[in-house]
Amino acid sequence: MKIRLFTIPNFLTLGNLVCGASAAIAILTNGDFKLAFWLVVASAIFDFFDGFAARLLKSTSAIGVELDSLADMVSFGLVPAVAMFSWYNQAPQLSQLSDCVIGWGAYLTLIIVAFSALRLAKFNIDDTQHTEFCGLPTPANGLFCLSLAMLAQSGDITFAKEIILLTSIVMACLLISPIRMFALKFKGFGWSGNELRYSFLVACVVLIAAFTKYAIPSIILIYIVISTLRWLISSRKA
Repeated sequence: MKIRLFTIPNFLTLGNLVCGASAAIAILTNGDFKLAFWLVVASAIFDFFDGFAARLLKSTSAIGVELDSLADMVSFGLVPAVAMFSWYNQAPQLSQLSDCVIGWGAYLTLIIVAFSALRLAKFNIDDTQHTEFCGLPTPANGLFCLSLAMLAQSGDITFAKEIILLTSIVMACLLISPIRMFALKFKGFGWSGNELRYSFLVACVVLIAAFTKYAIPSIILIYIVISTLRWLISSRKA
């Protein structure tokens, strides 16, 4: 069986992977959450365009699917877990628990990388996720975690260790939740069938203009709320 490794979509996927690996290095060596955030943004852009290029060039392949998940595991699974772990260790604590208990608590933030693996494995075998997602997409979780860590490092927000741990657990659970979340996969360029997607993109532009550095976590939270409400309504109708 002939396997084509070096295709344009695969090069884009490798760009995602390299940016993700670089983001992890930026955190582990310099504690630079800002650089890591922008590298994860670059990973998300590569992640969007690799699939787009594969469909446009009609070069979808089994190896491309597997490579995409491996790259996503690094960029949107490992990197946010490393970010939350590092941020946790730098943050103040609220409770009077012993240093030993607090120290071990840092490792619970790694639930993100474990549940990201489950999320991506499920996606690879679930044929119902072509037009919408089951659970929070790993790129959304990665951007959310990195944006919070970046804001904390710049002094714009302050989270205690306990809040960081709780956030990690909640986001990890959302990754493997049954909530159906809409995907930004457009059905052509017309309004019909894309109403929610266009409305969400407009809202994103408004939030970025209005809140700048707070926009990313706000956008992800709104995405989660809209998707959850939509899922609950459709579940009740069914």
